[in-house]
Amino acid sequence: MSTYTHGHHEAVLRSHRWRTAENSAAYLLPHLDAAQRLLDVGAGPGTITLDLAGRVAQVTATEIGETEVELSRQAAASQGATNVDFRVEDVHALSIENDAYDVVHAHQVLQHVADPVQALREMKRVTTPGGIVAVRDSDYAGFVWWPESTELTEWLRLYRDAARANGGEPDAGRRLVSWARAAGFADITATSSTWCFADPEDRAWWGSMWADRFTDSAVARQLVDSGDATTADLARVADGWRSWAAAEDGWFSVLHGEVLARA
Repeated sequence: MSTYTHGHHEAVLRSHRWRTAENSAAYLLPHLDAAQRLLDVGAGPGTITLDLAGRVAQVTATEIGETEVELSRQAAASQGATNVDFRVEDVHALSIENDAYDVVHAHQVLQHVADPVQALREMKRVTTPGGIVAVRDSDYAGFVWWPESTELTEWLRLYRDAARANGGEPDAGRRLVSWARAAGFADITATSSTWCFADPEDRAWWGSMWADRFTDSAVARQLVDSGDATTADLARVADGWRSWAAAEDGWFSVLHGEVLARA
């Protein structure tokens, strides 16, 4: 498993808890039914997981460690969800029997793992014949924004360098079809979708979240410790995010690749 570049700082969880099945897994929803068993790989704080649990019979949520899986366990307990169980798993080598799930889902996971093709092979192995593996990942090189900003350009370069230093691939979205084919899938449906942050409230939320990430989270510590940036550099990038958020014509689009692959 690669190092998780973002870490679990409050600013990171603020972003992850915003995610729902509707804004992050819409491509999968038409394929779900109330009889299915679903494996959610890399569940994080569990907001998508719990939305999916409301649409299927049973969900298993996995994370790489006990601390991480506890986030989704607490969310399920707070909502009284009774059809979700939790496991610590490495997606490269799942301790799950063959053909165990009708649907396997992973949101923003493959960009962080050391071997995404092996991860997909494992996801395929634990999916019933004819079942669905659904993966969605962002593609940082496809992010676009306005107004132009030297600070946001620097942010993008620094983040992509940090992710690759950790063994990940920040431009994963465009590679999902290739990875799925290499993992042995033949029946693949590929789509894309975006998050767009343009109204004042959305800009304020997105901009402040990234400003905080780039001064206080794991990626900020990594960049300073590696010598790739100074604290002054990161403060300048954070100010750039705040300036972008304050711009009346500010606009930011986050590109995602999506794949539905039949086992």
